[in-house]
Amino acid sequence: MKAIAVEPGAGEPTVVERPLPEPSDGEALVRTLRVGVDGTDHEVIAGHHGEVPPGEDRLVLGHEAVGVVEDPNGTDLEEGEYVVPTVRRPPNGTNEYFERGEPDMAREGEYLERGIVGAHGFMAEYFTSPAETLVPIPERLAHLGFLVEPISVSEKAVEHAVASRSAFEWEPETALVLGNGSLGLLTLAMCETTLGFDRTYCLGRRDRPDPTIDIVEKLGATYVDSRETPVPEIPDAYESVDFVYEATGYAKHAFETIEALAPNGVGALLGVPESWSFEIDGGRLHREFVLQNKALVGSVNSHRGHFEAATDTLEGLPDWLFDDLVTGVYGLDEYERAFETGDDVVKTAVEFSSLE
Repeated sequence: MKAIAVEPGAGEPTVVERPLPEPSDGEALVRTLRVGVDGTDHEVIAGHHGEVPPGEDRLVLGHEAVGVVEDPNGTDLEEGEYVVPTVRRPPNGTNEYFERGEPDMAREGEYLERGIVGAHGFMAEYFTSPAETLVPIPERLAHLGFLVEPISVSEKAVEHAVASRSAFEWEPETALVLGNGSLGLLTLAMCETTLGFDRTYCLGRRDRPDPTIDIVEKLGATYVDSRETPVPEIPDAYESVDFVYEATGYAKHAFETIEALAPNGVGALLGVPESWSFEIDGGRLHREFVLQNKALVGSVNSHRGHFEAATDTLEGLPDWLFDDLVTGVYGLDEYERAFETGDDVVKTAVEFSSLE
């Protein structure tokens, strides 16, 4: 079978031949339909993140997948059922995080991530996976199923942010998304629809005309150009916000979020920055935390429950969003186009087999 693999940091993704996988007990064989491409894939390609499986020199990419069950192999799944795989797997047997159903909370070194850390991903014509890691989705969502994984990451981040405010009556009205990439735009759409914020903002660094700014404004949100209005100035230029979702990986934003938050507000940090030392007024920010009851939470990955919630969220988002958001779905004969970047690229995917 064909797969898309890379030697991290040493070249571009390429199509390779790999043997058809055989499911072990408790696993199903899945025919891959589509696999999304995101920033993490580009970080793996560049060698900034991830690692190949032990004893191998290449990693099969892809962690945002949707497929159809080809062989249930005695599991409770059904042949022809559409499924989305979760990403994390236990290394060398199980551990307490996986036993509790909380792989997303496992510490570094206590998990593998398919297509990212130590385990091959889903950018192949077929893959196998334990039945409990395959989340069924309706057939009507199959063409968009590769969006379930990124939405699940936001489901978890919002859940943890809300949990941090659960000790008192918290009624948030405003939200600010830092970053107008595909993850930021999906989260902004969640804030505007399923999460029900009254007013939303999205911060980016792009000039008009731009497709992401069009999406922001079509959702009813306000676009904030960080070159004109940096994060700490948003309260004066617009208003302080109850919830900040950081999806940029820009290290200063973690600290600037504190200044953008309204009293009792919470920020969720999802970007993963590289090392960077800079000066901050730690005392002032500390006071903001204490005197204004603010909070920051870090969040990464997601578990099965978040995938299930993401499926419901995906179904509730407006149809036009996907037409504007998904700027390219490419077959194996032109897979390179799925990895191209540019101002006209928002979200892409590789299609391995027909949805029909």
